[in-house]
Amino acid sequence: MSEEKNLPTLAVLGGTGKEGPGLALRWAYAGYPVIIGSRQLERAQAAAAEINQALGDERVSGLENGEAARRADICVLTVVQAAHQAALESLKDDLQGKILVDATARVDFRDPRPPDPPSAARRSQDILGPGVKVVAAFQNVPAHILKKNLGQKLASTVLVCADDQEAGAAVMRLAEGAGMQAYFAGGLDNALVVEGLTSLLISINKYYGVKTASIGITGLPVKDAA
Repeated sequence: MSEEKNLPTLAVLGGTGKEGPGLALRWAYAGYPVIIGSRQLERAQAAAAEINQALGDERVSGLENGEAARRADICVLTVVQAAHQAALESLKDDLQGKILVDATARVDFRDPRPPDPPSAARRSQDILGPGVKVVAAFQNVPAHILKKNLGQKLASTVLVCADDQEAGAAVMRLAEGAGMQAYFAGGLDNALVVEGLTSLLISINKYYGVKTASIGITGLPVKDAA
């Protein structure tokens, strides 16, 4: 397990679902201070306790979403698509001055189709305003692989979309810290295509009877994950 190296504090908002706890676990293992956020304090604390038990350490805390956002340097939104707009509106003041990573893919598992524009991340930027740097990432990462093989690289590539390239680079470092390859893929409007890839992955999973189909990029230099 890595030691903390002056790393930014991360808040995983809506972090009690499928993807949030896995991301939190990998970042905490890599040494990041992590806060699990939830609308219900008790759920956040329970999720944090479960991660700490898996790590054998007290690296993760649980707080209500707003308090978690205020205490973090970078926030990661992992709510279900139905809660996306309400979560953003309720957290608008708490997120000012932060980087917000939007992991939302507006795809229905039962009928996977590409979503309509604009991208979820563009909607987030419009709601939150210029005081928040929104970055789209992690929409295509299978939740089932995140809690496995801690400390090892994952066969999953993260496509990062951001209007602010510096914020995008910060999120690429987070992906690499969690053991994934990460590549910059353009501005927030391009995130609509990344969301749509999720519909393809769901369809592939269904056809082949798996839960771990992922994205890979070829033709570029392979980077070592942090």
